[in-house]
Amino acid sequence: MSISTRFSVGIHILSLLEINKEVVNTSDYIAKSVNTNPALIRKITGMLKSAGLVNVRPGIAGATLAKGLSDITLLDVYKAVNVTHDKELFGVHENPNPACPVGRNIQSAIEPLFSVAELALEKALGAVTIEDVVKEIIERDALSNS
Repeated sequence: MSISTRFSVGIHILSLLEINKEVVNTSDYIAKSVNTNPALIRKITGMLKSAGLVNVRPGIAGATLAKGLSDITLLDVYKAVNVTHDKELFGVHENPNPACPVGRNIQSAIEPLFSVAELALEKALGAVTIEDVVKEIIERDALSNS
């Protein structure tokens, strides 16, 4: 099981909107970059819009960033695209056997560990901005073209 790809696609969309800000970024155009279908791009863009990260106008092609690059963290994207519900990054199986010492205690033993891990992930994502990602993309592209 992995974190939903909506997260990486959301980062892709925001990065592309910045790097190609001089052109109209339609869902078809973005979908070609992501290598997916435009309907998925529209769905994720709608999530980003609801979170206040992009501007989209009905009936008018194209999306733009609603905030500055340095004001959008990966945590913002993570939350915007509903990767998980609060405190549900790590699912714990339900109904273990209470007659078994492991089954009886596993949930209370691992849930605090999962909470700590989730907080660490959120802290790490909150420390990285879309600006950081865009700079990395531009640097890597320059290296690959030299």
